Amino acid sequence: MFASIARRYDLLNRVLSLGLDGRWREEAARAVFGGGAKRVLDVATGTADLALALKRHRPDAEIVGVDFVEAMLEIGRHKARRRGVTLRLEQGDGLDLPYRDASFDAVTVAYGLRNFADVDRGLREFYRVLRPGGRVVVLEFPPPPKGMLGAPFRFYFLRVLPRVGGLISGQESAYSYLPDSVLKFPPPAELARRLGAAGFTEVHYKLQTFGVSALHIGVK
Repeated sequence: MFASIARRYDLLNRVLSLGLDGRWREEAARAVFGGGAKRVLDVATGTADLALALKRHRPDAEIVGVDFVEAMLEIGRHKARRRGVTLRLEQGDGLDLPYRDASFDAVTVAYGLRNFADVDRGLREFYRVLRPGGRVVVLEFPPPPKGMLGAPFRFYFLRVLPRVGGLISGQESAYSYLPDSVLKFPPPAELARRLGAAGFTEVHYKLQTFGVSALHIGVK
């Protein structure tokens, strides 16, 4: 499914987030380097938007991106070459990361955790590859709040987004999957609890743009 929308993925991210997704990633990058990280793993890196944002913030840092989908990674490599940036973008499974224990200063994931078949196993893998004192930084779309406050979000997610995404990408099923996956994802407080259950401490989160996105941070 993601391979089928890879060519239009970046455009759709800009359109469907009303251009806000770049701002959310920049905030995540600042959170990563607030902990002094020098070697960062970006899981479910996709077309490498967060990996590139990390490199902009710390050009001397080593950034490794890993993703299931080779078609997305190839677009990320092209973007990095075009910008003269060195990134390692590798194919791999977020549930079975091909890296040694305690080999990264930070682990990030942007809007990919909800696609994991087993979220808790993925969090445990993040913990495993982090060095002691390292940070995990998670960007994700929380379910829209119930009641009147969440009504416009739910209307956009369930009615507008699949139609616009389908028109631009030609793959309406992919953009029907997106709101469905968001509605089934744990709310921010529950995700924070699950980060704690995976072993992370100092877990906290911040809602971005009235709760459309959420930034979670934890420490090993």
